[in-house]
Amino acid sequence: MSTFKGLLLSQEGKAVRGEITALSDDRLPEDDTIVDVAYSTLNYKDAMILNGLGRLVRNYPHVPGIDFVGTVA
Repeated sequence: MSTFKGLLLSQEGKAVRGEITALSDDRLPEDDTIVDVAYSTLNYKDAMILNGLGRLVRNYPHVPGIDFVGTVA
């Protein structure tokens, strides 16, 4: 088991709170492609979520960011 650093969003009432924290890879979905991410960024929709605009995320906790570059492990 390894860990990675990520932005973890949680919901408290109607407010969304973000925290940069270490996460273990056992939290990743099974049978997906594993990528050693070199760089990642947040996009416009991630910013909307962080500012409580729209209901783009249905389940918390949530790790945002689908824009990344890396190497398939």
